[in-house]
Amino acid sequence: MMLMVSVQNLPEALEALKGGADIVDIKNLQEALVGSAHPFVAREVRAVAPPERHVSITLGVVPNQVGTVAMACYAAAQLKATSVKVGFMKSDYALAIETLNECRRALEGSETKLIGSLFADNPLYDGLDAHLTVKMCRETHCDGFLIDTLTKDGRNLFDFIPERDLREMVLEGKQAGMSTALSGHLRLTDLDVLARCNPDIVGVRGAVCASGERDRSVAWEAVAEFKRQVDLRKSGEVQVHREPVMGNGSAGSGWAIIDGRGKSCAGIIAALGQQVATDRTSIVETILGDALNIYDVLVWVQKGGHNLLTKRMDADGTVRVLIQPWAGNGNGHANGNGHGATPKPLGTGA
Repeated sequence: MMLMVSVQNLPEALEALKGGADIVDIKNLQEALVGSAHPFVAREVRAVAPPERHVSITLGVVPNQVGTVAMACYAAAQLKATSVKVGFMKSDYALAIETLNECRRALEGSETKLIGSLFADNPLYDGLDAHLTVKMCRETHCDGFLIDTLTKDGRNLFDFIPERDLREMVLEGKQAGMSTALSGHLRLTDLDVLARCNPDIVGVRGAVCASGERDRSVAWEAVAEFKRQVDLRKSGEVQVHREPVMGNGSAGSGWAIIDGRGKSCAGIIAALGQQVATDRTSIVETILGDALNIYDVLVWVQKGGHNLLTKRMDADGTVRVLIQPWAGNGNGHANGNGHGATPKPLGTGA
């Protein structure tokens, strides 16, 4: 779970970077409900941000003008943005699809990722339902999605979409190989719920501004504290889940390894899905180093009807999970003994 901090200018970007933000997201809060920053701001921030830090550009609520939005995405690529977010409020679904398809074409040949976005409070503005986010982004082959909010009346993301729905959308996005991001007036007090949803990215602004007010400037001390709290949940020092129940089952006829250390949760789950789709007899050993990703994998196991054989922690804190794929024969267990099988290393696709 990476920390994304929204900034409006270079001084705020420097504060976010000093506090340890993984992603600096450039936007303009003075333009409509949320708009795009001027190009020179993106150029300045990209020039000072270390290569390992991401710099994203938010276009905000985009107009119903396909060419204009595609041109803005092209400009974001020329500015070397890591990603560009295209958000829809009052838009026809078919037009949103057309817009994202043209944005993807505009980004061809660049390394800038396309992020589609809907707002959880869109119903307040007779806009597109945010529950369509995953479908919209999957149909247009976006690299990821963001669910955010627009309202400034004190309500946040969880006031509009319940935790259960958000968790389902995050998991669905990860299974599709997309990066997943949640934002929308989030506070430190929301972190346990966020951690249970476990998006790849959590976006904040007000929570890391002086006095906790989003119209104040970003403060590096607040960024550092938010980042510390995120890391405590990633490491498992702050528990947000119950321990899983282990299943019983015989070993399969082979052995496959997915090394998920340092990889995104979306990549891990996509690799697991690919593995069991092509081989339902081999035991899958998944190596994980993040408490939140571990839980997501366990949820994937449960939803797929697979069998969790063991979960073991090594001395260095790495967790090894043995999974027996559902064989499709009605009893949830694969056949064969699998003893003495040679592990087959696999990539995670991310």
